[in-house]
Amino acid sequence: MAEIRLDNQTLLHINLFEKVTRIHVKDCVEAEDKIIFMVDNGWISKAVGKNGENVSKLRKAIGKTIQIIEYSQDPLQFVKSVFHPYEVENVEIENRGDVVHATVKVNPTLKAKAIGRAGRNLKVARDIIYRHHNIQSVSVA
Repeated sequence: MAEIRLDNQTLLHINLFEKVTRIHVKDCVEAEDKIIFMVDNGWISKAVGKNGENVSKLRKAIGKTIQIIEYSQDPLQFVKSVFHPYEVENVEIENRGDVVHATVKVNPTLKAKAIGRAGRNLKVARDIIYRHHNIQSVSVA
């Protein structure tokens, strides 16, 4: 698992998220076009807010797309949570030599979005997964 370091901008986003949602942030990752907040298992609906109102407030305040994922100690469940917006159909985790690899099967119509332009979404997802579980490689099927 990777060491987690947060810069001042990320800490400001976490502070704002916690003020708006009154929920503790477990982790926060900033990508070019979105910010991904991670909350503890069971808190995602409260974090999103009634009719998504918390996400809307945060999007207006920060000016980026907001994604909220739920932490799980179970690697399979965690990978599903990270890829949730892409309608996960199946996740397989296997050892390939020294590397732990996850293959995520998503809704075929959303596969391109899951990977993202030049693989950006997949890279961000891979980084988040590796920060919390010993999975070094992720592919989308």
